[in-house]
Amino acid sequence: MEEAKEIVSASAVRAAHEVRVVVGRLRRRFRETYDNEGLTPSQTSVLSRLGKEGPASASALAAAERVRPQSMAATLAVLEERGLIQRRPDPGDGRRQLISVSEAGRAFLEDKRRAGEEWLARALQEHYTEEERRTVLEALALLDRLTRS
Repeated sequence: MEEAKEIVSASAVRAAHEVRVVVGRLRRRFRETYDNEGLTPSQTSVLSRLGKEGPASASALAAAERVRPQSMAATLAVLEERGLIQRRPDPGDGRRQLISVSEAGRAFLEDKRRAGEEWLARALQEHYTEEERRTVLEALALLDRLTRS
């Protein structure tokens, strides 16, 4: 027996589309607000992933970033040359190395995060009233509920 499909309201479909579009635009604006210090988007992505998820092997990073191992090796070589990552033997498998963010890499990520937040705070201050900022906070609380369900 086939289950009855729940009908999704037009407002839910529109809201889903608008949230996706706005989040995409915000991500692009955040990327524009900070100096990548010459890093490519893929190098920045790997560094951010290591900062969020912790140490990983090169093969795990290649799979997560959906690139070939050779491409990941080149990305990691640049990050290591810049002092943004460090390698150490995997305690569970001495043949593998785990890659993690170095102190310089953490400082880079923190500067990037801070620059984005400063841009957003200034933009919210300049373009929105206090009441509109409260509305934004209320809407974000509703959206946050999605991430917790």
